[in-house]
Amino acid sequence: MDLNLAGKTVVVTGGGSNIGRAICLAFARERVNLAVAEIDEAMGRRTADDAERLGAKAVAIRTDVTQWPSVQAMVRDVEARFGRIDVLVNNVGWTHDALFMEKPREEWEREVQLNLWGMINCTRAVLDGMVARKAGAIVSMGSDAGRMGEFREAVYGACKAGVIALTKSLAREVGKFGIRLNVVCPGMTMPPPDEEVGALSMWNAPENRSWMTPDMKARIAKVYPLRRVATPQDVTGAVVFLASDAAGFVTGQTLSVSGGYTMM
Repeated sequence: MDLNLAGKTVVVTGGGSNIGRAICLAFARERVNLAVAEIDEAMGRRTADDAERLGAKAVAIRTDVTQWPSVQAMVRDVEARFGRIDVLVNNVGWTHDALFMEKPREEWEREVQLNLWGMINCTRAVLDGMVARKAGAIVSMGSDAGRMGEFREAVYGACKAGVIALTKSLAREVGKFGIRLNVVCPGMTMPPPDEEVGALSMWNAPENRSWMTPDMKARIAKVYPLRRVATPQDVTGAVVFLASDAAGFVTGQTLSVSGGYTMM
């Protein structure tokens, strides 16, 4: 299938590791112009270098998605380098599973900033250019926690529900300009054992690393009909498809790529 992505400019936030890195490399194979918007500069450069080897024109741009000036500067940089932004993938996400009443307020605020405000900032920053060109695709990472609620993920789930609702609202608002917005909801997806995890990654936290043991993975797999934990590569096909012309009449949709954890 010709996805007609070659030569298009794609921005992926949080592309330094795990799902974001896999998404970047999947787009690189389509020979896009790739911007890795990543707060961890070293991890972003590593992904950009690997993307170049796969055929993309790639650059890493340090970006803090929670800070509007940083996001604006990133978009200006990408447009100056490549002329336009055709695709935005809002991939940045963060959580630390814990009971709502046991979490400090600082963690609630960080979850809202990274999971919801980051998506709002980046989406708003690219829309002017997309409206002017009357074309564009935005794919945001949601979560099944935002579709059904999830134990120990109350604020995170609320943020992801916000991502889904905002996507639907904006799809109605900007569809007349040829802009499509969709959401992909991954299941539990962990970095592969041989992948470097940056210091700022949620998977670098000891409490999250405890999920990555073979015993814990086996326990988690039992709740999925497909009986395994997702790899980052499991998620990329849905994202690349929704960003492409092959999904040219798909907008405002939420697709779970979660091994059947939810079926909606």
